[in-house]
Amino acid sequence: MKFFTYLLSFSWSFFITLFAIPSIVYVAHLKNILDQPNKRTVHVSLTPRLGGLGVFAGFMSALTIFGDLSNGVQQVLAGCIILFFGGLKDDLVSISAFKKFFMQVLATGVVMFIANIRITSFQGIFNIHELPEGLSYGFTFFTIVGITNAINLIDGLDGLAGTIVTIVVSTFGFFFWFAHIEAYSNYAGVAVCLIGGLLGFLRYNFYKARIFMGDTGSLLCGFVVSIMAIQFIEMRAVPSAPTVALGVLFVPLFDTVRVSLIRILKGVSPFAPDKNHIHHRVLAMGFSQVSTVLILALLNILVILFVFSFSHWGNLILLLCLLGFSVVLSFVLGQYTTKRASSV
Repeated sequence: MKFFTYLLSFSWSFFITLFAIPSIVYVAHLKNILDQPNKRTVHVSLTPRLGGLGVFAGFMSALTIFGDLSNGVQQVLAGCIILFFGGLKDDLVSISAFKKFFMQVLATGVVMFIANIRITSFQGIFNIHELPEGLSYGFTFFTIVGITNAINLIDGLDGLAGTIVTIVVSTFGFFFWFAHIEAYSNYAGVAVCLIGGLLGFLRYNFYKARIFMGDTGSLLCGFVVSIMAIQFIEMRAVPSAPTVALGVLFVPLFDTVRVSLIRILKGVSPFAPDKNHIHHRVLAMGFSQVSTVLILALLNILVILFVFSFSHWGNLILLLCLLGFSVVLSFVLGQYTTKRASSV
């Protein structure tokens, strides 16, 4: 019965998004709601950036019709609606970073204080187990906002954010289903609905993209991914769950931490835009946009396989492995100039 529900959820979300996107593209061109190419972007033509509207329509309608809204999912949907309208306004007329952050604070507050979705333990990392309530809320806020913005920042190439989010959500969704833990199993349905919407969107977003995800989609996806990561950690269905979750999110988290540190070391704001993201560096090696997306997707899959295969090593050893690999990868990426990235 659940399989049939999942199939309906996926199909509904997929086809709603698939059929909505061409109309969104048409209206965006008609009303000149287009993303202008600039020195930071890789695309060279005017392109609509309202793809998140289609993903939202498919995801939300499928989840409210077929999904189980218990265990905090109802509050997650409320947070999604808040971020959707914030992202939509930013895509249409642009809003300040403060207003965007305020929207994230509201959405995070809903799931933390009403649904009580939060990280309650480090599960032995640095010998820290249960967290005091205040620290738990603070760290959960940092996690949700951090992951939401990491997904937002990785949205820099045709098909990249959609592909990475699909991989991440599929991984978390599988374990929510496989664990058969009642308090978390309905998040597998959330994953199925989002995957359907993303695949419908990716039909139009791969190189050369007819439409971009925009903040409407990236904030929505980042928020849902962050909640799934927290619930996966709290479910404790695998050993070393906190570090395994970091591995599942390796590419967006590595990219965000790396570019932020580089900007700080250069004496500029960590929020200052540049062309030093991981996809820019891979492009600088001479790879095409399609190859770059596939390489980063494969990288994320390999790290996922590694952390699950060796989760019995414990949080600390796994974390040190991820940090060591990140240092090596940063060194490799730093060996290439941004000449090609700047010219594409």
